[in-house]
Amino acid sequence: MPDGQLDKAYEESSRPRCVIFRPHALAACATAAVMASLTACSSTGTFDEVRPSVTRSDALVDAMAGPPSTNLGAALAQSLEPVLMGGDARLAVAVLDLDSADRKIASYQGDALFTTASISKVNILAALLLQAQDQGRDLTAEERQAADAMIRTSDNDAADFLWAVIGKGEGLDAANERLGLTSTHGGPGNRWGLTRTTAKDQVRLLQSIFHQGLAGAARTREGLDPESKAYIRELMGDITEGQDWGVSAASPRWSLKNGWLQRTTTGRWVINSTGQVTLHGHRYLVSALSSGHTSEQGGISLIERAVRAAIDAASAHARHQPTGADAMRPPGSVFRDHPGGRSWRRGTSS
Repeated sequence: MPDGQLDKAYEESSRPRCVIFRPHALAACATAAVMASLTACSSTGTFDEVRPSVTRSDALVDAMAGPPSTNLGAALAQSLEPVLMGGDARLAVAVLDLDSADRKIASYQGDALFTTASISKVNILAALLLQAQDQGRDLTAEERQAADAMIRTSDNDAADFLWAVIGKGEGLDAANERLGLTSTHGGPGNRWGLTRTTAKDQVRLLQSIFHQGLAGAARTREGLDPESKAYIRELMGDITEGQDWGVSAASPRWSLKNGWLQRTTTGRWVINSTGQVTLHGHRYLVSALSSGHTSEQGGISLIERAVRAAIDAASAHARHQPTGADAMRPPGSVFRDHPGGRSWRRGTSS
């Protein structure tokens, strides 16, 4: 990869690159995900075949996620312990269950700052669509063509063009203020790939896209309208083959955007993945950000193991949460019958 390309924070060429393990390497890395270090896994295999999606039984999901916990954040941290074992890369993960009554984002190092690389392209498109909404117009044919290439094939020239259209970092920051991103700031000058963000902010961005409002709702200045959301979701669900790693490791039903960047100062890799997956009837938003990898391959392996662990923990947590009347139970109470009807009363459950 030319150094000039890296200096401009263009971590990926416009050509689709396949970054998936060969079958013999997949087995080695699957074992390493639980038993070995990042280095052991990242040194195995080559990256030129599509890896099939792997589905696991509920029993295995529960075993991987550990015992049920009332605190998803604690369960998430526990599930990531074997993923981080033996490695020195930085990692942050955030997850949100869209189909849970509890809409709190659970995270591990969720407020730590990371360089976005190309996951900022989703943010650029959201900013573009907000500006178009404000102007009461649709995207031009040129903008739509660039948006398609920027998300589906991660084309950098398309991102350069749209970055300029939105007003670069200043335009991105203005959009993020409306979208509820509190810790994300656009990169300097033309360097959209050096935008800084957090795992929690990336889930907030995903919320602004995947939370489905009423179809046909009026356009407002507050956030993305239903048509804009649907457009971004469509592109994120049609990522070109070879760039569809990361979040997709957790489920065959996914929408995602990845980013990868080798820093010229250290030679180490930034590897990020963010998106939505559906598992066991629940939709999860997840972001996994990382840096300090000695190889691109090792970073991808770590991110995929982290995403699987996070979704496993969230899925196990969802299956052990009360539903129906139990979901309304106040802490430390039991359900009792009385003449005026049934209600929750303070007491000790047996």
